[in-house]
Amino acid sequence: MTAHVFATRLATGRPLLCDGAMGTELFARGLVAGECPERWNLERGETVAEVSRAYAAAGAEMVETNTFGGSPLKLAAYGLAGRAAEINRRGAELARLGAGRALIAGSCGPCGDLLEPHGGAARDAVARSFETQLGALAEGGVDAFCVETMTDLDEAVLAVRAARRVAPGVPVLASMTFDATPRGFFTLMGNALADCVRRLVDEGADVVGANCGSGIAVMVEVGRALRAATRAPLVVQANAGLPEQRDGRLVYTEGPELFAERARELVEVGVAVIGGCCGTTPDHIAALRAMIDGVPGHATRPAP
Repeated sequence: MTAHVFATRLATGRPLLCDGAMGTELFARGLVAGECPERWNLERGETVAEVSRAYAAAGAEMVETNTFGGSPLKLAAYGLAGRAAEINRRGAELARLGAGRALIAGSCGPCGDLLEPHGGAARDAVARSFETQLGALAEGGVDAFCVETMTDLDEAVLAVRAARRVAPGVPVLASMTFDATPRGFFTLMGNALADCVRRLVDEGADVVGANCGSGIAVMVEVGRALRAATRAPLVVQANAGLPEQRDGRLVYTEGPELFAERARELVEVGVAVIGGCCGTTPDHIAALRAMIDGVPGHATRPAP
């Protein structure tokens, strides 16, 4: 899939429906807290493909790979840095196996440490780590990259630049995590929403936006702030509320119907890619599919 085709699809004005959380589904299938989710690409591949299959069946037009923590620097904590390329290629293959004709977005999250001087991550090392991950995802056949859950604009820029170096023809979605403050929306590292949008667009991101950190109500407001800051295509993927501890496990409290009804406002804002983050399930995506299809002129059509 070329950047031109991706841009043409977004230009239709129909929101592209992405999937929901990968972690939620893997935990439901036996992933243990502290275990490396990306290891399942090597050891429980059919289970990973099953998650993509469930999201595609729910109506997702794009599913993400199980590679959020797939950079060598992040995998080093599990002794898997040397298998990063294999893990990411396999992640792309499994998503394709499960999702069929749906578009495949290669998920790329933070490296796991703060950049120098705030932390111990050298910028050159982080850049090389992202290049390894994104290059392997491209080899695996992803249709787009999804740089996501970034709280440091400088790190997000390193990932976007890495994507442009290793696979300049693959579209890039770049998504930050914002907190609400009295002065507006900022990342944990103090980056203002408008500054993030401007810089990421300048660095070549095709789609910019926000994911994680908040439930759908707050993310609707984030979506409005994003639209006020740029005319670039937007991506918004909210959590299913904030997690609560119940009987020793995390529970997300926003059900599919509430989630989808509030997400209708994202369609009205003109968000180009809508999906779910932590706590969202295939039921949430099915509810989003029904909501989007109920908006005049937005019914499902075959993926390009």
